[in-house]
Amino acid sequence: MASETEVAVTAGADGAQSGLVFHPMDQFIVKPIFGQAGDPVFWYTPTNVTLWLGLSVLAIFALLVMTTSRRAVIPSRGQSVAELSYGFIYKMVEDITGKDGLKYFPYIMTLFMFIVCANFLGLLPTAFTPTSHIAVTAVLGFGVFFAVTILGFVLNGFKFLGLFWVSSAPLALRPILAIIELISYFVRPVSHSIRLAGNMMAGHAVIKVFAAFAAVAAVAPVSIAAIAAIYGLEVLVSFIQAYVFTILTCVYLKDALHPSH
Repeated sequence: MASETEVAVTAGADGAQSGLVFHPMDQFIVKPIFGQAGDPVFWYTPTNVTLWLGLSVLAIFALLVMTTSRRAVIPSRGQSVAELSYGFIYKMVEDITGKDGLKYFPYIMTLFMFIVCANFLGLLPTAFTPTSHIAVTAVLGFGVFFAVTILGFVLNGFKFLGLFWVSSAPLALRPILAIIELISYFVRPVSHSIRLAGNMMAGHAVIKVFAAFAAVAAVAPVSIAAIAAIYGLEVLVSFIQAYVFTILTCVYLKDALHPSH
């Protein structure tokens, strides 16, 4: 979420109010933690992105390690959430990839927890949402793409190319379908990353727009109600996007484990 919304009322020549000026995309600007806004940002510069990425990691540690360090028969709330998250992802991996995919469960669990924690932390006032930046989601998306592709060739050799050859289709259509499958395969990391970043950015931008209109007395009640409704929707979207990213990762992993159609 962005910091306090900036609303400027411009005045005409006669002093009458003529419009609103606000900047809903300012909340996505990468800024250095130390220094002033507008200072150059290098690859080693600590920024607001760095800060909230680190806080996301700390949130995962607190949820999965600290709450379960003293496991009890009657679990605490934190332990219950950790156990439910573990069981939820474990069942997803098993159902989609089969028993063969369970050895890759730690990687998939890490992806889900990082995305869901980053998404939820971004809903806090004055927070920054790392997953609204394509630079972050692209690392996650292309990481899955390269990991699955390398794994497919390591486990299956050139048989992995059977993923693109639809043997159940008529022979005349197979070359055309192979081209379509190949294009679809290489589009995966792009759609994987853009979907997450786009959804997180869009919701936060819409909230910022309504927050700007909340300063206008005539529409303030409607604007506040809209903010509350969209915020509730964003809570749901934050979880759903982490779920979608994870389940697609499982589907891609299944293709690497069992590439033949």
